[in-house]
Amino acid sequence: MHIPLAQLPVFFWIVIVVALAFDFANGWHDTANAVATAISTRVLRPMNAIFLSAILNFAGALLSTKVAKTIGGGIVNPGIVTGDHGAYLILAAMLGAIIWEVYTVLKGLPVSGSHALLGGLIGAAISIYGLKVILMAGILKILLAMVLSPVLGFLFGMLILKISYAIASRMRPLRVQKTFAGVQILTASTMSLMHGQNDAQKVMGVITLLLFAGGYFGPGQFQNVHVPVWVMIACGLSMAAGTAVGGKAVIKTLGKRLSHLRPIEGASAELSASIVLEVAAALGIPVSTTHTITGSIVGVGTAKRLKAVKWAVGLRIIYAWIFTMPVAAVLSAILAQIILLVART
Repeated sequence: MHIPLAQLPVFFWIVIVVALAFDFANGWHDTANAVATAISTRVLRPMNAIFLSAILNFAGALLSTKVAKTIGGGIVNPGIVTGDHGAYLILAAMLGAIIWEVYTVLKGLPVSGSHALLGGLIGAAISIYGLKVILMAGILKILLAMVLSPVLGFLFGMLILKISYAIASRMRPLRVQKTFAGVQILTASTMSLMHGQNDAQKVMGVITLLLFAGGYFGPGQFQNVHVPVWVMIACGLSMAAGTAVGGKAVIKTLGKRLSHLRPIEGASAELSASIVLEVAAALGIPVSTTHTITGSIVGVGTAKRLKAVKWAVGLRIIYAWIFTMPVAAVLSAILAQIILLVART
């Protein structure tokens, strides 16, 4: 039985707001994942693409909660994360992840919000509770999926583009342009829906873990709790608002700097990434939408020709990927100790 929301400490509400701020930053950063290719191919105007993506991100956030349960109960032990210290953990993790997200979006680097969140949770948890709170089996499962997602995006991107080229070879050039422009509107929409379904759930899981730590669900096991509807709606709205702002620098990197795409390549990349994300969401595995769509873009660019991919840009993105988790972990660990110090004074 849930305790009344009014009985939650004020500090817990502050942490919830910070978590929603991360959701906003994630939407701001990841707008490019869904619409960069559609904008670069001029299938959709920037504002129309961003508005469409914001709506579908919100809708996607309401489709499932399997990923949320994995994030909330698969990284740190919910039975140990209790009371105010649990709130300190979440606050430090969110702040560390937000700092890295904002920095990278201003630099135009498409990094993983999932990696930032995961690193933040791990760093803050170890800083406050020690290694005993970490669930290595769950972390290894998530890390494996995060490594595989860009690889699968790459392979599916190559395969789908080859099929698309085979279909297009039987059409007149003008017909190819019109057909795949229409297809890309559908694939960009699907990508936005999948992004909301995958990424908004990660913050749902964090807030649900926070509520569990605060006793909102009463006595019981975390596995038996359900993500409250109000949490789903709040996370969906926060991500949609961030998406509506649009991370222009990241959109430019994914849409133009990494590889030059036409509607046929853009649609193939988005379809490839959507397939990987849907399978992951159905299995409750939190993967990186950023890594997936980037892998798909590189895959279609490679299938087109090796020189179609700007490998120097791709290498810069990979460097940012490598640093995301450890930087977020260190930032969150330091912030956790600062928060604990302030709380004791």
